[in-house]
Amino acid sequence: MRNTGTEYASGEATPVVLPEMAQLLPPLTGEQLSALEADLLANGCYSPVIVNEDMVIVDGHHRHELCEKHGIPYKMAVFSFQDMLEAKQWALDTQKGRRNLDKWELGKIALKLKPDIEARAKENMSLGGQAFRPSEDAEEGSAILPNLPPVDTRKELAEAVGLGERTMGKVMQIDEHAPAPVREALDSGDLSISQGYNLTRQLQEVPEEERDEAAAQAVELAKAKKEIRTLDAEADRRGKIAALFCKAFERAVLLTPSEENVRLWVEGTRMRPDEIADSVQEARELSGVFSTIADILERMLPVEADITEEGGHDDDD
Repeated sequence: MRNTGTEYASGEATPVVLPEMAQLLPPLTGEQLSALEADLLANGCYSPVIVNEDMVIVDGHHRHELCEKHGIPYKMAVFSFQDMLEAKQWALDTQKGRRNLDKWELGKIALKLKPDIEARAKENMSLGGQAFRPSEDAEEGSAILPNLPPVDTRKELAEAVGLGERTMGKVMQIDEHAPAPVREALDSGDLSISQGYNLTRQLQEVPEEERDEAAAQAVELAKAKKEIRTLDAEADRRGKIAALFCKAFERAVLLTPSEENVRLWVEGTRMRPDEIADSVQEARELSGVFSTIADILERMLPVEADITEEGGHDDDD
């Protein structure tokens, strides 16, 4: 990849939107898209849309769409790529730092690169390389499920998106064998890749006509277990915080801050002047902490009701 240094204004050339490039990454969320739109309307399009030498958009599909929608001028910077695979990998590397993509999303992106990676590997093989090996030549025992893709292909896919080879292998098996409920649960974040993979393995033993229903039940059970773990973790977190406050107060009330006691502390621990200065600062900070706690506790006290009715009058009037 290299920047050719060539730039076009939006009025000078028309970029090409290629579906396989535009759909490579998950679309922005509604919130992200709204933020981008607001920024473009307020500040204009200050980042160029990246195109290849055939004017195919490689990076900046959302910017291009919004600029066209609102008539906002934009620039296009022309980059040179070896092929579409290099362009896709560059777009992915560029966007990974901006997007919070989980492992399942990265795995799905890798699967979109599979045809390009296999095509390049076959081309290398035809030139005398050994980059591609058909499935039947894969090492025995390299997969738990049948028909595991060639190890080399899996490695290329894994490296393209920054996943481990084993994780990529699980993604590929899920993609090939998982029932729809398992895929949907992965898309929604209710299952991890390992959970989805294990469910997929287990469901292979279920008759095909019963598989979707069994998958839906298994997913609901997994979601329920996850909710229980979340509740247990929250209860544990609350208990730890409560115990921490109890210990802090139990120890703090044992302190009698008389001058004699403070001197005994300083002498007994042989504090140096710099340590005394540090302790002064820490004591001030602790004072602020306990003062804040007192303010919060005070606000939690029940408020006495005002028994005086507004607009009331004496019977003698």
